[in-house]
Amino acid sequence: MRDVSDPLGDDDRPQNPFGDMAEGLQQIFRMFGGAAGGGFGSLGAPNWEQARQTAGALANEGHSEANVDPLVRLQYEQLARVAELQVAQATGLTVSRGGAGLTISPVNRTQWAAATVDAYRPHFEHLAASLGRMMTSQLDELSAEDVEDMSGLFPPGLGIDMSQLMAGVSGFIGPIMLVSMAGSTVGQLGSRAFGSYDLPLPRPESNELLIVANAVDEFGADWSLPIDDLRLSICVSEIAHHAVLSVPHVRDRINTLLADHADGFEADAAALERQIGPVDLSDPSAMESLQNTLGNPDFMLNAIRSDRQRELLPYIDALVSCVEGYVDWVVDVVGSRLLGDHAMVSEALRRRRVETSQASRFVERLFGLELTRPKIDRGAAFVRGLVERGGDAALAALWSSVDHLPTPNELDAPGLWLARVGLAAGDQPLPELDELPDIPDFPDLPD
Repeated sequence: MRDVSDPLGDDDRPQNPFGDMAEGLQQIFRMFGGAAGGGFGSLGAPNWEQARQTAGALANEGHSEANVDPLVRLQYEQLARVAELQVAQATGLTVSRGGAGLTISPVNRTQWAAATVDAYRPHFEHLAASLGRMMTSQLDELSAEDVEDMSGLFPPGLGIDMSQLMAGVSGFIGPIMLVSMAGSTVGQLGSRAFGSYDLPLPRPESNELLIVANAVDEFGADWSLPIDDLRLSICVSEIAHHAVLSVPHVRDRINTLLADHADGFEADAAALERQIGPVDLSDPSAMESLQNTLGNPDFMLNAIRSDRQRELLPYIDALVSCVEGYVDWVVDVVGSRLLGDHAMVSEALRRRRVETSQASRFVERLFGLELTRPKIDRGAAFVRGLVERGGDAALAALWSSVDHLPTPNELDAPGLWLARVGLAAGDQPLPELDELPDIPDFPDLPD
């Protein structure tokens, strides 16, 4: 009952118009604000299981997937033995480590995504740390007036200490970004992946390779390809990738280059402003154009790429293009021996590579890779040049030492590489040059 001595009563007093929402926001901001002191930060360790679930849901596009048929597993087991022997003979490389043979494990998209989140974890940690530092540095540049202005954007009565909130941001931004990035990028890759090495990234040491069985079969049906030939071709490609990327100095070089690239993101606000140009806020079409520009992933990626990263890209391109060109050569050599329809299967797989979606291409570039057709063709031409001029000895030398990995200049001139490593260039003399070209060393990289 209302107290008659209080003419307004509780129900008539001015109420906070935001009600329970205000209390909810207060709790959230108290949690964020306490991050630096053990609040959200102590609870904000990366949730890798959430990343796996997100990646799986994106990879299978929300559809439930059955486990791989045991008969299909048996067929891949038989194909793996054939492919392993053929790759070993063609390359002379050790295709498995520790004395045990390779295992080809057929999986569905969900299972591939979960395993790949774990395999790429070091790359995501580098990326998230770099991007987190970049974003935190931008927040640190906010003036006291900026923070006060931001406080005014919230409803009155919340009692939010914006300074404390901003101080705690760095404690939770990293874990959130890490989980989101891992789930979304692997999910995108998993929607079209065939195997462990759809991206030529070294994986943790293991003798198990994954093949996304349903993706391979669906592709074969779409292109009317002989399924056994397609499966064997995929097995050969995966095992050849594994053989090269498991060579310790190759694995270490690629991992070092990609880690250095991931660590190099920087936001250049002035450059971004120059690229966008003046914007008339009163013009709806100008605002729509600005929104489209800022929503373009390639535009934003270019805006945060640093000069250091641009310096590294030619070296990453040279090594990765060489790996891809070499693997294509191995697949062609083995396929021409064993596959009745090798040319048709090879052409279908090459077209698939060219038709990579813009989203997948963005994921590649985020890691520091750009697997475009011209770059892959460049690597293939280099490998063909080695075979034509130096034969088996040249191919054996290619992966024998970290000093034998090609430089960007050498990728366009196999003769220069043969001269540097001390191999004769067959019967074809090296071109006469007025002066020796500059052959840059690899960039100085951290140990």
